Formats: sequence, structure tokens, C-alpha cells
Amino acid sequence: MKKILVSCTELFLTLGFKSVTMDDIAKELGISKKTLYAHYPNKHALVKACVFHFFGYVTSEINKICSAAANPIVELYEIKVFMMQHIKNEKISPQFQLQKFYPDIFKELKEKQLHFMVDTVSKSLEAGVAMELFRGNLNIPFVARLYFNGMMGIRDQRLFPAEEFMHSQLMTEYLEYHLRAICTSKGIEIFDTIENYQHA
Repeated sequence: MKKILVSCTELFLTLGFKSVTMDDIAKELGISKKTLYAHYPNKHALVKACVFHFFGYVTSEINKICSAAANPIVELYEIKVFMMQHIKNEKISPQFQLQKFYPDIFKELKEKQLHFMVDTVSKSLEAGVAMELFRGNLNIPFVARLYFNGMMGIRDQRLFPAEEFMHSQLMTEYLEYHLRAICTSKGIEIFDTIENYQHA
């Protein structure tokens, strides 16, 4: 079962949810369609299983990063690097395809993403304020939701079409925009050190 999920998730992220057929999946896995349908009655069920399998993997990895990071600025940077490593094909935009062809799955995913990100970012902001890396007057619930909305926004193909914008670059620029808005001079110094190291 896990092998099916891992292989299918890779296919969907690389080629898109629409273009990959059950025939393609059976061929890729070297199994019959009958065997595939024994686990998943239709493509919708398989897409949903893959989406939430990947969501579980991503949230688990982000939690590990949060636990190990030296401070919230390093944490956000390492999360960005992790997410960029999982961008398979920027022209495909799996999120856009999911929203268009599987809106019910997209809606459920977005709810889970909202709760996870607001909780995670709120804790990060609180830690950053305590360490005097972020401004002490931040409205944390507002900033956490604004960050989530921005991260969703840069994935919106209507706002940022893949023909004009690289998603990896958008993530880099959005993180800088976010941090320069909330950091103290001490926080900016840490961020600049990370940026200078990255471009060295």
C-alpha cells in the first residue's frame, strides 16, 4: 500500500493530477489495474490518499525542522529549502490542478494546511518575539494568517502564472518580504548573514 502511495505521489507531483491515468500508474508499478482498483476504487480515492499521505510527510518534516532549528529565522529558511526540494515541475502546479479538478480534496487540504500553518507559525512568532528577533508589538494571530495567505497566494496560477514566475524564486522573495516586515535589527542581522552565506 505504501509503495503505491509513494510512487503515485511522485507521478502526480511530477506530471500533474490530470495527466496521470490509472493505466499509467499500473504500468509504472508493474501491477494490473485490477490489483490497483482492489486498493483504490477510483482515481479520486487514489488522489485523495496521495495528497494526504504527502501532507503527513511534509508536516512531519516541518515539525522536525522546528524542533532542531537554532532560532525562528533559521527555521523559516530551512523550511523554505525543504519545500523547494519538493517542487518537481513548476509548470505543472499540482496545487492549481488539484483546485481545478478535485475541488473537494483541495478544500479539505486547505483547511488542514490552515490549521497546521497558523499553529506552527504562531509558535515560531512567539519564540522570535521572546528572543527579540521579531518586533514585540506583533499581532501574532494576524501575522500568522497573513503568512499563510501569502504562501497560498504565491501558488495561485492566476496571480503568478508559471510562464512568468518561478515558484522557487517566489518562495525566496516572499520569505524575505515577510521577515523584513517583522524582524528587529537583531533579526535582520541574522537573516542577512544567512542570505550572504547562501549567495557566497
